[in-house]
Amino acid sequence: MANLKIQRPKGTQDVVPSQMYKWNTVESIVKEAATNYGFREIRIPTFEETSLFVRSVGDTTDVVQKEMYSVTATGDSQFTLRPEGTAGTIRALIENGLLNEGFPQKVFYVLSCFRHEKPQAGRLREFHQFGCEMVGTKDPRADAEVIALAKSIIDSAGLKGIKLYINSIGCPECRAKYHAALKEYFRSKEDELCDTCKDRLERNPMRILDCKSPICSEIAKDAPIVLDYLCDECREHFEGLQKYLTAMGIEYEINSRIVRGLDYYTKTVFEFVTTDIGAQGTVCGGGRYDGLIETLSGKECPALGFGMGLERLILTMENQGIEFAKEDSCDVYFAPMGEAAAIKAMQLTEQLRADGVSAQCDVVGRGLKAQMKYADKIGTKFTVVIGDSELESGKANIKDMNSGEQVEAPLDEGFSKVFNALLISRMLADDDIDESIFDLNQ
Repeated sequence: MANLKIQRPKGTQDVVPSQMYKWNTVESIVKEAATNYGFREIRIPTFEETSLFVRSVGDTTDVVQKEMYSVTATGDSQFTLRPEGTAGTIRALIENGLLNEGFPQKVFYVLSCFRHEKPQAGRLREFHQFGCEMVGTKDPRADAEVIALAKSIIDSAGLKGIKLYINSIGCPECRAKYHAALKEYFRSKEDELCDTCKDRLERNPMRILDCKSPICSEIAKDAPIVLDYLCDECREHFEGLQKYLTAMGIEYEINSRIVRGLDYYTKTVFEFVTTDIGAQGTVCGGGRYDGLIETLSGKECPALGFGMGLERLILTMENQGIEFAKEDSCDVYFAPMGEAAAIKAMQLTEQLRADGVSAQCDVVGRGLKAQMKYADKIGTKFTVVIGDSELESGKANIKDMNSGEQVEAPLDEGFSKVFNALLISRMLADDDIDESIFDLNQ
């Protein structure tokens, strides 16, 4: 193989066909769960005006200060590849008038995000995220339902040892008192803080609690706890959430150090965490952002949601030895010998594809031995060899590549009926499916 002169960018990955079944598995799980909870899919642009993320995510966050990929084209404003999904989704809901429809609005998405970070296990510069957003309700039952959706995905994936941590970071009113307490605490240790946190001290001291610096993390351990500063409304909301989670049988642990890394959060924040993928153990994180819509539109409207990294979900499933859905393979491969047989093979291939069968035939011009080797490599379930004798008799054998058994079938319109019956029989044998769900006479 020739030396490749240009390789993929650092912090990205290729998903080759042999690995797609893992992605298809998790995407199917998240989409089915979201649909069951009444969420509808939405799609948004890959890039937005940079100001959207500065205003929503927060100019004191690591995301805005260090991690965004921003570009400018001649004559245009500055744009940024989305570092997360919530801001763009909320912008889309506002701009397309969905806030004028009935509440709650419930949407989900599967998209790629971009952050300039140091690549490591479970953390890439281009990563993929499943997320959901619920708009138009401030009731703690909504918080519990969103958390329940995240848990249902984790359960459907078969993950074990995943812990749910919850916290409340309050509203702007009670958070102002908390900020004052944090400033007082961190000012006494200001000389020890990293340069970034020294800047955060005046602008947003809660960000210091989320700093990855070992020194700042150690200092933050003895910082005041936000739950001690909640106003009555925020405390009542947090107690309501706990009540509903308990009623739904969802186990949780209160972790007063969870603040999440984005400025738009208010009240409830939560994380589902595993120890199976190293330091980057947050499989899912989210919470409320009741002030985000007002920040972007001037209209008050509560909202909440979460994001779940698909790479981390797949990595955790792999580490726990969880099986993914079987990779799709070819149902039947036609191996022709000669030009006339090749024409017949292509006719039958298209005939079966029209019936929804995954069918292939030789398009390279290989000999029979090479064709059968290729058929084995792609994991085909059945093979059909067509040569002069098969064309003359108008019949050919369909060979089951597992059992070696062969069944004769006509090389005309009747081929589909015989093959589909064999395929259903194979499905029943492989998956122990109840035969009563098939009506072979239809």
